[in-house]
Amino acid sequence: MNIPSKYLERAVDQLSSLPGIGKRTALRLALYLLDKETDEVVDFSSSILELKTNTNKCISCGNISDTEVCFICSNSTRDKSMICVVEDVRDVMAIEATQSYTGLYHVLGGVISPMDGVSPSDLNIDSLIQRSLSETTSEVIFALSPTMEGDTTNYYLYKKLKNSNVLLTTLSRGVAVGTELQYIDGHTLGRSLASRQEFTV
Repeated sequence: MNIPSKYLERAVDQLSSLPGIGKRTALRLALYLLDKETDEVVDFSSSILELKTNTNKCISCGNISDTEVCFICSNSTRDKSMICVVEDVRDVMAIEATQSYTGLYHVLGGVISPMDGVSPSDLNIDSLIQRSLSETTSEVIFALSPTMEGDTTNYYLYKKLKNSNVLLTTLSRGVAVGTELQYIDGHTLGRSLASRQEFTV
């Protein structure tokens, strides 16, 4: 691709580093931004910088938050006895969109995947165990995507928590095996969450 400006080329390189963005799409986006007013581009770039510098992870659950504790954990109306374990923040948003769950969350930050070099120590598991053993917790819901990696992580968590007095449940298998949680329609996800079952091996 013959790009006539080193500044345009650098912008294309940066944009194409984003997931799902190829060089041609990156070039189209860069040229679009080039045609915008300067103040619009400044607003765009500053929003990305503010996202990076001002966004935190909730110290309790690991969800994205503008404050130390996220709005879900700090909400007094949420059911503190339930913890729903998810892979990442997109799954929190997917479940919240169903409006069928009123408990708390725990974001692992991934799933166990030896092929990708992800081990239990790379995930937010220790704090989950500590939260699960608190007096207020009566149920932990494994809401990981029904993939091989998700099932492996569920089993690992089950082994860690099976001797506690906490009820361990998992989503109903109305969620198809191999499906990424974030792509499931809200109705199916809501029903799977409502009809969750005790986790067994």
